[in-house]
Amino acid sequence: MRGSDQGNGSLFSYVDLEQRVRPNHPLRVIREIANASLRALSAEFDALYSPFGRESIPPERLVRALLLQAFYSIRSERQLVERIEYDLLFRWFVGLGIDEVVWDATTFTKNRDRLLDGDVAAKFLSAVLSQTRVKRLLSSEHFSVDGTLIEAWASPKSFKPKDGSGTPPGPGRNGEQDFHGERRTNDTHASSTDPDARLYRKGRGKEAKLSFMGHALMENRNGLIVGAVATRASGHAERLAALALIEPHAECPQSITLGGDKNYDTKDFVMELRERAVTPHVAQNDTNRRSAIDGRTTRHPGYAVSMRIRKRIEEAFGWAKTVAGLRKMRHRGLPKVDWQFTLAMTAYNLIRLPKLLADPA
Repeated sequence: MRGSDQGNGSLFSYVDLEQRVRPNHPLRVIREIANASLRALSAEFDALYSPFGRESIPPERLVRALLLQAFYSIRSERQLVERIEYDLLFRWFVGLGIDEVVWDATTFTKNRDRLLDGDVAAKFLSAVLSQTRVKRLLSSEHFSVDGTLIEAWASPKSFKPKDGSGTPPGPGRNGEQDFHGERRTNDTHASSTDPDARLYRKGRGKEAKLSFMGHALMENRNGLIVGAVATRASGHAERLAALALIEPHAECPQSITLGGDKNYDTKDFVMELRERAVTPHVAQNDTNRRSAIDGRTTRHPGYAVSMRIRKRIEEAFGWAKTVAGLRKMRHRGLPKVDWQFTLAMTAYNLIRLPKLLADPA
C-alpha cells in the first residue's frame, strides 16, 4: 500500500542525540580527542573571562563549532550558525541539545575574537598532540617543513600609495582603475583593506597577489602537523619560520633531521640548522650555483627517505585550501590569519586520527 505524504509533527521527541549518531561515525573519535584537549585548556579559558557578569558562549563549544566549519567547508560563520540550528549531527558535536537556542552569528563572532587574545589555536594544537595515544604516532627525530601562499581578503584596487597620491578610481561602487605602467611595490604601497597583506608572486610568470604565507612543520612518521604559523609574505619568511618551528624540537639530546625543498638550500639557513644540532635534509639547488649541502649529507639513506616523505606536507596544504576554506582568507589582519591557519592544521590532524588510531600497525 502506498504511504501517505502527510507529515504530522510530534510534540515530544524521546530519542537522544547520542543515539542518532552511528557508533562508528568518525566524528565520535574526533569529538573524544577534541574534548580531552579542551579540558586540558580549562585554566587557559578561565584567564580569558571575567568571573562576574552574564555568561557567554562556552569556549569549548566555540572551538568545536569552528572545527565543523573546517570539516564541512562552510564558507562563513553565519552559515555555520544556521547549519547548527537544523543539523542534529552538528548539535551533537558542538554539545547543544535539541531544544537549546543557537547563538546569533554576531554574538558568535565577538566571542570567537576573544580566543585570539589567549593564542588558543596554537595551544589547542599542542594539547591534541600531547595526548598519550596521539603522541605515540609522532616521530621525535625526523621532520619536514614547507610554506604555502594564501591569498588575502583584499582587492588589488585597495593596494594604494602610502603617501596618498595616485589616481582615484572611477565613479560607482566598484569604479574602474587602470594600473598599467604604474610601479607598485610593498615599500611604496599598502592595502587599505588589509595593511598586513603583501604583494607577492608565487614564481616567474605568475601574477602578483596580496597574500600571506602559512608555514607548517610535519613529523615524518605519519605526516601529522606538529607546528604551524602564518606570516607576512616575503622571500625570507619560509626560512625564518622554519627556524622558529624547529626550535622547540632541537632541544632534544639526539640529533634530528629537517627536510625541505630547494628554497631552503641556502648557506645561512643550513648553518643555522647545524648550530642547533639539526641535520639539513633539504633538496639541492645547484642551478647556476653551488648547493649548501654536499655528499657528506646526501650519501646517507635517510636523506633519500626525507626527500620522498617531505612532499606529504603538501597534502595538508591541499586539504586546507580545498576543504577548510584557506584558498582565500576569510579574515583580515595577521593575528586572525594566523589563528585560522593554525586551527585548519589542527583540523587536518583530527580528521586523520580516526584511521591512524584504528590501524593496529
